[in-house]
Amino acid sequence: MFRPHDISESPDVNDPAAVDPLTEVVTLLRPGAPFAKVVGAAGRWRVRREDAGRPSYRVVLEGSCLLTLDGEAPITLHAGDFVLIPATYHHTTTSLEPPPPHVATSWPAIQPDGAFKIGEGPATVRMLIGCCDFGSPDAALLVSLLPRLVLVRGEARLAALVQLVGDEARAQRPARDLVVERLLEVMLIEALRATGGSAPTAGLVRGLADERLAVALRLMHQAPSHAWSVAELAKRTALSRSVFFERFKSAVGVTPMDYLLNWRMALAKTLLRRDALSVAQVAARVGYRSAATFSMAFTRHAGLSPGRYARASEAIAEPGTDLDATRPGLVAAPQRQPNSLRFQTKSVSSRPESA
Repeated sequence: MFRPHDISESPDVNDPAAVDPLTEVVTLLRPGAPFAKVVGAAGRWRVRREDAGRPSYRVVLEGSCLLTLDGEAPITLHAGDFVLIPATYHHTTTSLEPPPPHVATSWPAIQPDGAFKIGEGPATVRMLIGCCDFGSPDAALLVSLLPRLVLVRGEARLAALVQLVGDEARAQRPARDLVVERLLEVMLIEALRATGGSAPTAGLVRGLADERLAVALRLMHQAPSHAWSVAELAKRTALSRSVFFERFKSAVGVTPMDYLLNWRMALAKTLLRRDALSVAQVAARVGYRSAATFSMAFTRHAGLSPGRYARASEAIAEPGTDLDATRPGLVAAPQRQPNSLRFQTKSVSSRPESA
């Protein structure tokens, strides 16, 4: 499993298979599960969620229902379907025949057995619903690499993982938080790789499904300190420069150099939160030959100098607090627009030493 100390100043640029970008992103997210619950629903009902930014997932245990993300067509969910919304956008879940628009939103009520229920009468739909917290201060940036919605149908392995996460989240066993974190990492990776090239929006998952682009992505993750250029990456993928550039941008949602810049900065923020590394050491590990050049690029990207960022991160007491959202002068992590992936694209060179 990837850890920040695995970033080398002299990585092997000839072994792209040595890393898995999807595992790196999910591991850096540091997922945790604050709660999971079983919800039954009867009759005609509607549940509305507007806590944007908080990841959520669900698996339909029995019956069918409708899920609608704002601005999207409704999706019919059936027993065995799994849905992951990495950064919960406003969305509505309803019975197959929704109630009239003027009917108020339903709220689950807890039952004597600890389960939750919506409506009166026998439940026709049962779901296991959970929320995640991403412990990384750069969660918004990392989540922007993922699809807006992940839908997986009929995967028994995934359903079993969801059940394990739910059971562990509700229990009070020793090492519960660690077990839940590891289970969530596996669950997220399983869900994302199950979508493969069918990911509905541009992002890392769709890029990895293209075997040519996957080579470039793995190279950038394997050797972020290398002086990558579009020309070299195109050559390594056996594509012309123009074809590689357009194919990458279409699949991943950003240009190759913008992707590299943002990945380097995400790694730099992680490394700066470790006391053992100096700014110069961090600079070398993310592709900058001098601390001064790195400091200038980092400050333009993050809104604080590397040293101030490191000191500010030490002052955050609550795990999972988004440093970018809470520190004065910092630029908030980017928010994605519907059906697209958007990175922070300031006027910072993405190849400081890699023309």
